[in-house]
Amino acid sequence: MLLGLQQRGLLYLLKKLGMYKFLILMFFGLLMFSCDSDVDAGEFIVGADYLAIKNKVISIDTVTINVSTIKLDSLVTSSESRILVGNYDDPLFGKVKADSYFQVSTSSFNLYSENSDTDATGYVFDSIAMILRYDDYYYADTTKVQTLNIHRVTKKFKPNVDDDSFYNNSALDYNSASLGTITYKPKPIGKDSINIKLDNEFGLELFNKFKNNEISTTSEFTDYLKGFVLKSDSNTSGSVIGFNLSSVLRLYYSKGKGDTEDFYEKEFTISDVAKQFNSVSSDRAGTLIQDLPLSKINLSSSYTGNKGFIQSGTGIVCRVDFPNIKQLKYLSDKGAIVDARLIMKPAKNSYSKMFPLPEKLSVYVVDRLNRIKTTLTDSSGESLVATLNNENDEFDESVSYQLSLGAFLQKEILKESDSESGLVFTLPILSKVVDRVVLGDQTNKESEMKLQIYYITY
Repeated sequence: MLLGLQQRGLLYLLKKLGMYKFLILMFFGLLMFSCDSDVDAGEFIVGADYLAIKNKVISIDTVTINVSTIKLDSLVTSSESRILVGNYDDPLFGKVKADSYFQVSTSSFNLYSENSDTDATGYVFDSIAMILRYDDYYYADTTKVQTLNIHRVTKKFKPNVDDDSFYNNSALDYNSASLGTITYKPKPIGKDSINIKLDNEFGLELFNKFKNNEISTTSEFTDYLKGFVLKSDSNTSGSVIGFNLSSVLRLYYSKGKGDTEDFYEKEFTISDVAKQFNSVSSDRAGTLIQDLPLSKINLSSSYTGNKGFIQSGTGIVCRVDFPNIKQLKYLSDKGAIVDARLIMKPAKNSYSKMFPLPEKLSVYVVDRLNRIKTTLTDSSGESLVATLNNENDEFDESVSYQLSLGAFLQKEILKESDSESGLVFTLPILSKVVDRVVLGDQTNKESEMKLQIYYITY
């Protein structure tokens, strides 16, 4: 009689939780538990190998998972040591664009010190160019031709915020007239650099400043030449390219004529990494995520095609919640989660060679206002990441990100307060790439997100 009551009570609880796919074997497992078990609750370690104790472990795969997308207010993009520039049209994220701001400097303020000469007489200006050196990063379609323009910044490199950082939504005033233009097909792996020839009038003016000793300090130089912004032409979209900070502004000049003519170069380097930043934006009009609200508000996957979105550079992240997880404590007077695995599948047709899947996703614990509390850790305090399983599969059915989160869920169950924490997924690099990934939610028939929990009672 007592067992019959227990069975009916458990069935009622499971129905209340929405666990309609619960296996019948679970009930028999529960009925076989020993009430005289001498195992102490403190001895259970999340993730330990308790699955061999088949008559004490329940497998649960019907817990509700809520998925949403969040747009972070801003990302720090200064001091990242990468010039990121270009634009491309993304069918899922809209038009993505990256512009880069930077200063140049020099350690000498004359011409003759460059050439072991003490007299600037006879030096003449030849040309000036910006040499941009690839750093091997690229994203989207590099087979398409792009156009870059370089402009002179007219405002001091000073952030508009209280700290000393620049963000992905930062911008500085600049002269609308282009100093130089290049139309090129990016070769970030096969070539070392590109050369943008700059305006001769600008180059001659800069040359004369040094020839005539009109600049003698770093402060005077940055007052005269505050910096540059490198912008891509939106009419020629294709890819976003990374250039490293060994890129230089190079002034070419010479002395003498004919057979006695000597050629010289003066280089201006990007030495202050804090004064180099990337402005990354996206026009999401017409996409599923065009109406992303402020960072404290989530956009449910029910409004975004049953998908969650992640993109570095623009600050788009995916949040995952388990709203009913605390109900598991009512399964038994004594019980605990010993293991749990979240399996997240990239949305079908959301990735390709042009938009490759990242190998890992970083995971953070956040509160209800999307404020990051900590990184996700296991029971021993080690940080956890979601890892891509990309085995060969004709239909890509095995492609998924997998994450062990038993310790997190057990902690949520034991919370005495009503506060609930969620998980936010980002790419490991947030500020100097524009990589992205799209995940299916629990109701996505083609790319279903799943949570498998192993719960032990004693």
